[in-house]
Amino acid sequence: MADYDNRVLRGTAADAGTIDAGLRAYLLRVYNYMLVGLALTGATAWLTANTAFGSLFIQQTVVNGQFAVGLTLLGMIALFAPIGLVLLLSFRINRMSVSAAQTTFWIYAALMGIGIAPVLLVYTSASVAEVFFITAATFGAMSLWGYTTGRDLSGFGSFLFMGLIGIILASVVNMFLVSSAMQFVISVAGVLIFTGLTAYDTQSIKLSYSANMDGTAQGRGAIIGALRLYLDFVNLFIMLLQLLGNRR
Repeated sequence: MADYDNRVLRGTAADAGTIDAGLRAYLLRVYNYMLVGLALTGATAWLTANTAFGSLFIQQTVVNGQFAVGLTLLGMIALFAPIGLVLLLSFRINRMSVSAAQTTFWIYAALMGIGIAPVLLVYTSASVAEVFFITAATFGAMSLWGYTTGRDLSGFGSFLFMGLIGIILASVVNMFLVSSAMQFVISVAGVLIFTGLTAYDTQSIKLSYSANMDGTAQGRGAIIGALRLYLDFVNLFIMLLQLLGNRR
């Protein structure tokens, strides 16, 4: 009987070790996708802001002695096209092959770079770099906490989602009001919400993993997980830049 109990304990420990190794490999895949997506966004943003390629998407003018940046029709398409790709990945991922989902994610990341390229023209290079490293440190700390904490963060999900909807609506309203005070409030709220979402999404991705997932399910899950963390990072970066960035 003692022999049997020892075999059961050894088997349980081996199973746990296998699950831990599988989970680490799965999360590494998620973070690798996210990092490649961020690198692709950064590359296309730099090309758009610093080469002749950008003239297809960005208009630079001087209005009343002040430098202004606008988007061409093609730039507007590049700005809003990622919304459609996010919806496509969110609702059709289970019907897509892993390679098709990957390609969609890479296209999405590249278009995001074009859409946020004006940021590189509006803010100084030093402040963009500084805020990027602040964002990376904040994101890393909150993602690590979301992964390691024993606290269930699922209860915060609906609260954070409602906050996100509020930010979107307030941003739309402020497009017409152009209120600096409202923009400040939106930016502060955005930093808090996307910081919380980083921890929440990390824990959610961790809990979504199952050792019984086949390769296709893991591939799809890793892409969706990378998309969620990518959005958290990019939006946190933009909100922090609006608060801390120095304009040219």
